[in-house]
Amino acid sequence: MAIWHDASCFFGGAFLSNAIPHYVSGVMGRAFQSPFAKPHGKGLSSSTVNVLWGFANMVFAYLLLVRDGGFDIRSVEQATSAGLGILLMGLLAAHLFGPLHGGRSPRTGSA
Repeated sequence: MAIWHDASCFFGGAFLSNAIPHYVSGVMGRAFQSPFAKPHGKGLSSSTVNVLWGFANMVFAYLLLVRDGGFDIRSVEQATSAGLGILLMGLLAAHLFGPLHGGRSPRTGSA
């Protein structure tokens, strides 16, 4: 049963990490990539869509972290699983969206 709880913490952390750029971009009134844009992952969605998508990600994170047995920040195992989800989703987002926003290019390795 512990593996399922660790997986829930990991994916809850990933959804929490994904919520941040969408929600923040949306409340700042800026367009940002979302799964609903065309082309997927490169096109921009409106700020309203990003607020809604960011909020949905927060709900998913809550369901996975809190409702699935109760997340305990004092548990090293649970905090590590959630932290890895946050870190890996952040690295994936940086890799995918960095080239679109002036970040490091995955092909050349330069800024």
